[in-house]
This record gives sequence, C-alpha cells and structure tokens, in this order.
Amino acid sequence: MATAKSVANAEKFTGRVNRYFRGVLTELKKVHWPTRQELVTYTSVVLASVFLVAIVIWLVDSVFSFLLELIL
Repeated sequence: MATAKSVANAEKFTGRVNRYFRGVLTELKKVHWPTRQELVTYTSVVLASVFLVAIVIWLVDSVFSFLLELIL
C-alpha cells in the first residue's frame, strides 16, 4: 500500500520531469538550425581542415623518421 508521502513524492518527480522536458523543448525552439547549404559549407570546411592537418602531421612524421634513420 502506497503511503501519502510516496504518492506526493511521485507527483513531485513527474512534475519535475515534465518541467524539464518543457524547458528542453523551449530551448530547442531557440536554436538556430543551419540551412542545407550552410551545413554543406561547414562540413566541407571541417573535412578540408582535417585533411590539411593530416597531411601536415604526415609530413612532420616523415621528416622525423628520415632524420632518425640518418642518426641510427
């Protein structure tokens, strides 16, 4: 048998959960979602940047490997 206190706590909990999700929905309405063109542009910039950084790291690694082989 549920006590009055446990029923009150359950109601408080469900009220808090409902308030939380209402707040989440309110915040999601405020988000500026990118257009398809913006998304393609941003994705292209990120992929190009990652590619360039990978090439730089590969070059530096190759130079260090070459220098290490000269020393050994």
